[in-house]
Amino acid sequence: MRIPKARGELSEALAAALHEGTATAGLAAVPATDDADRQLSLWVLYELSYRGFEDVGDELEWEPELLTLRRVLERRFEAELRESFPPPELSEPFADALFELIDGFDGASVASFVQRDATVEQTLELLRHRTIYHLKEADPTAWVVPRLSTGPKAALMELQYDEYGCGDPNRLHSHLFVRGLDATGLRSDYGAYIDDVPVEVLAQNNAMSLFGLHRRLRGAALGHLAAFEATSSLPSRRMAQGLERLGLPAEMIAYYEEHVEADAVHEQLAVRTICGALVAEEPAQAPEVVFGALTCLGLEDRFARRWLADRSVAA
Repeated sequence: MRIPKARGELSEALAAALHEGTATAGLAAVPATDDADRQLSLWVLYELSYRGFEDVGDELEWEPELLTLRRVLERRFEAELRESFPPPELSEPFADALFELIDGFDGASVASFVQRDATVEQTLELLRHRTIYHLKEADPTAWVVPRLSTGPKAALMELQYDEYGCGDPNRLHSHLFVRGLDATGLRSDYGAYIDDVPVEVLAQNNAMSLFGLHRRLRGAALGHLAAFEATSSLPSRRMAQGLERLGLPAEMIAYYEEHVEADAVHEQLAVRTICGALVAEEPAQAPEVVFGALTCLGLEDRFARRWLADRSVAA
């Protein structure tokens, strides 16, 4: 993957600094053109800690000037998320209340649209947008593993082991998506469609990286995971049915069918055994878990409403 196309003054300055191999002093003071410019810049900085870029030296991952810029962008982004998704205090038992909160969230659904009404081209566009997450899958959550005590750590590794194919590279969830993309005729190389995705997709992915890369946000990372898993099984079934309706390849359908069964199990594991155990050991993490869950639900709702509205579909 090469550095994405700039979306404003800040991402253009960042790309130039990365190409030159040295971060220019004062990069953090460059004004962003808009939120898309900020989110793309943050996404690029995070990618230095994932697979990196072909045209950027690996040593820049820990370049102080780049970390300063990342910190500035992260602080603004986190503040916006906390203002948008303030966590209510949940009743006891915590896991039951968290399930109730997630189930009660009334968000827009792109999966329902694909199931019933979407055209082939609309569905292919959605799949292109989804590549930004699905080619990473569980990677952002993997950062959290060494930050947990024995119980939550073991439970998280049980879930992650499944996400990573139980040791079989052919069953790795991100690889299943690659097979689906290849069969569908879409590009499966990592980050191939980053220039095409809307700002809402960048924000969704940046939130996962933000939570995963900061130890103090471990509760938010696990709450995000819990909400994601608890709202995945039924939409995956709808996606599979929609893809079958449209005659898309079996490999793409198989990816979503895998998540119908897997995520029905994962939701119990994520909410009760992971988040429940974390809060039992660290009660102060309860609001952070709820904040992470609401962030997951809220950012997906923002994307869904934007994507449906662009197609003149009522959310």
